[in-house]
Amino acid sequence: MSFGDPNNPYGQQPQQPGNPYGQQPPQPGPYPQQAPQGVPPQQAYGYPQQQQPYGAYPQQPGPGGYFPQAGAGAPASMGRRFGARAIDGVLLGVVYSIISFAGVLGSVASFQDCDPYASDYESCVNDASSSVFGAVLAIMGVLMALVLVYEVVMIATVGATLGKLAVGIRVVNSETGAKPGFGAALVRYLIPMVGAFVCYVGAILVYLSPFWDKSGRLQGWHDKAAKTAVVTNS
Repeated sequence: MSFGDPNNPYGQQPQQPGNPYGQQPPQPGPYPQQAPQGVPPQQAYGYPQQQQPYGAYPQQPGPGGYFPQAGAGAPASMGRRFGARAIDGVLLGVVYSIISFAGVLGSVASFQDCDPYASDYESCVNDASSSVFGAVLAIMGVLMALVLVYEVVMIATVGATLGKLAVGIRVVNSETGAKPGFGAALVRYLIPMVGAFVCYVGAILVYLSPFWDKSGRLQGWHDKAAKTAVVTNS
């Protein structure tokens, strides 16, 4: 019979400090331990994952860095663009013909007032010719203003002319996909019109410039200056 610690006559194992009930601390096992109630669970190492809304898919940038989530479709083909220009040209041509015919017809009628047997016949003809020339200039001014209003207002407010609507394309802001607005629409219109003063060769080059765009957006020089892009409606 051995005698143990005189302070521990029953031979009990000494208790660990800080553990008054003598319970063994939990040992690590192969399964993760659940956190006590009320204690937030610890996050795993690494960057937190961003939660996607139900049914949403991550958007991928389109050609040339153009993002479809901005609300725009694919870059419009050159065939559709030329088709839109042709339709607009026919519509504006009809309006040109009506205005020109009415204006010139009214000016030519002034020749009828000149009496070929009168002494002032030559001066009367000169005055009538000046009237016709002035009428032609006025008609040209009216037609240019009409095209300006048609192109700028339609592009700024609707995003498309009647020709573009007919072929299913529109003009958008290349950064946001929204409608261009009046400032961008005006810049986009003026650049080819300035080129048109050189026998219209400059305007043709501007409209053909999307063929040389290497960004994949088929942006013309006027679109790059105005920060716009021509895209399909789908």
